[in-house]
Amino acid sequence: MASWLLIITTQVLGYGWAGLLRKYVVEPAHMWWPSTLVQVSLFRALHEREGLRMSRAKFFIIALICSFAWTMLPGYLFALVANLSVFCLIFPKSVTAQQLGSGLQGLGLGSFTFDWTTMAGFLGSPLVNPFFTIVNVLVGFVLVMYIFTPLTYWGTNMYHAKRYPIFSSDLFTANGSEYDINAIVNEKFELDIAAYEKQGKIHLSTFFAFTYGLGFATIAATLTHVALFNGREIYQRFRASYEGKEDIHTRLMRKYKEIPGWWFYLMLVITVAVSLILCTALKSQVQLPWWGLLFACVLAFVFTLPVSVISATTNQTPGLNIITEYMIGLIYPGRPIANVCFKTYGYMSMAQAVSFLSDFKLGHYMKIPPRSMFIVQLIGTILSGSVNLFVGWWLLDSIKNICHGDLLPSNSPWTCPGDHVFFDASVIWGLVGPRRMFGPLGSYNALNWCFLGGALGPLIVWIFHKSFPNQSWIPLINLPVLLGATANMPPASSLNYTSWIFVGTIFNFFVFRYRKKWWQRYNYVLSAALDAGVAFSAVLVYITLKMYGKDLLWWGNSDEHCPLVSCPTAKGVVVDGCPVF
Repeated sequence: MASWLLIITTQVLGYGWAGLLRKYVVEPAHMWWPSTLVQVSLFRALHEREGLRMSRAKFFIIALICSFAWTMLPGYLFALVANLSVFCLIFPKSVTAQQLGSGLQGLGLGSFTFDWTTMAGFLGSPLVNPFFTIVNVLVGFVLVMYIFTPLTYWGTNMYHAKRYPIFSSDLFTANGSEYDINAIVNEKFELDIAAYEKQGKIHLSTFFAFTYGLGFATIAATLTHVALFNGREIYQRFRASYEGKEDIHTRLMRKYKEIPGWWFYLMLVITVAVSLILCTALKSQVQLPWWGLLFACVLAFVFTLPVSVISATTNQTPGLNIITEYMIGLIYPGRPIANVCFKTYGYMSMAQAVSFLSDFKLGHYMKIPPRSMFIVQLIGTILSGSVNLFVGWWLLDSIKNICHGDLLPSNSPWTCPGDHVFFDASVIWGLVGPRRMFGPLGSYNALNWCFLGGALGPLIVWIFHKSFPNQSWIPLINLPVLLGATANMPPASSLNYTSWIFVGTIFNFFVFRYRKKWWQRYNYVLSAALDAGVAFSAVLVYITLKMYGKDLLWWGNSDEHCPLVSCPTAKGVVVDGCPVF
């Protein structure tokens, strides 16, 4: 019951935020929400009749069939094509070569993929993002992965980087061994101070620690960027929401009955009331006090507008996960479940608000009556949240060793990389707390300067823009996207990024520039077809083969053959299966 109430209330809270902010990020024409254009293209392809030899509907069906058939290869028959590392195959006994070449746990040099799920799994479809967004992500990725990481690992050995894997989200002791989390948790799921002091501080791989610093910078840059580049327009729309020239979509939508504001206010009041009951009557399960819930709601509402502006114009969505974890970890340390519940109300309700605003924009483009959108989204939210929760419980109860990658077969799909990072975050921010990690009692307090750097970055870009107004490329420097480029790493890997950037550049630069008519007609349809083909193929393979344990166990279906990539390279550090330097 507690988990179901948590799911439903966070979803519906986001719906309430979205309803109050539609006029600022849905109605303006330049808030175009690139991701919605894929669905618009798909709906048009399926419902409009065309007299052309290659209609969009025909193109969609052909591309879907090809995607469906091809996904059988990386999805079941020959998984190695999803993450092929040339360096690891050539140098099977070299730690450094595998650190350079592994696409999953290294720098990804010479690593390739022919799998659409690898390209689009963490960053979304590369065909959807505008090219300036791809360039921002590319610059941020190169700075972090190919300049900072080699410099801090092989150059300066920052934070004793060589004691730990070059790319890992695991938690370690000072000597490089895996940290025993169970030993520092008491029966109330709270921190055992004596046991923690006995085992010592938690240490992170340098890359993992630096991604948190980038998270600090990203959230500060988001506020500054939106204030400088979009603040005037937001203020003007707040003063007079319907003054000025409306675009054609907004004028056409005026023919429908608008959703009364009290619908959203009532939804917010009811949802907050139910959430308060959850945090009081079932506090033993969620650990979150009532004031923590209200604080999370305020935080989510404040950040929904600036994050929505970024998402509507770049198709990248900065998250509040780090800042929410940081705040509640300082105020209410030692309670990991309270920390993740606060993050869920603060971060996930905002993320759902952004998702709902994107759906409202889709209805805006497709001329769906707003009241119909409201009802359908509300019902769909409750149904999908409930189904997802029950499926989650079923998986946890029915799959042996689920989410324990070291106990599962090498080709198992149940390694849960995102949940692994989520768990580690609950330990870092909730159990141990930011004061013992990023504060005066921790090893990573210097990363707090990233807040200041992130806040000042957009100001520098804005000054250059005002000084050189004829240089149209300067305002395309989007520091929230650039700094947050590697926010998904881990669990995302370098291979996810390099393949995403490569495919996105081909379609949104070269095809867009030299075959523009084809791009306008088929690009978004192709993206939808690839996604659909992967989905149908994955479901078919699972329900007919993998659910019954019919796996193909051979060399081509194992991992990328980089067994030494996670080995430390510091002198004297001993890890099972790794050479000792």
